[in-house]
Amino acid sequence: MILSDLNLGERAQITGVTNFGLGDAVSRRLRNLGFVAGEEVVCVAKGPFGGDPLLFQIGFTRFALRKEEAGRVEIVTR
Repeated sequence: MILSDLNLGERAQITGVTNFGLGDAVSRRLRNLGFVAGEEVVCVAKGPFGGDPLLFQIGFTRFALRKEEAGRVEIVTR
């Protein structure tokens, strides 16, 4: 499953981030921000028009991501 499919208020565990080619800056940035395997993530809010952007929380930090960016993060729900 991918992070952009997570329902509002639902929790999941990150299993990885997909790279699109060598030196993928977006995937690298997501990992640097804390989207790494083993971290718990929760969907806090979705934008009013088409659900974009999405707001996620890891620990005490919240991140707003576009659906395209969230689609790179692989998760498993609990």
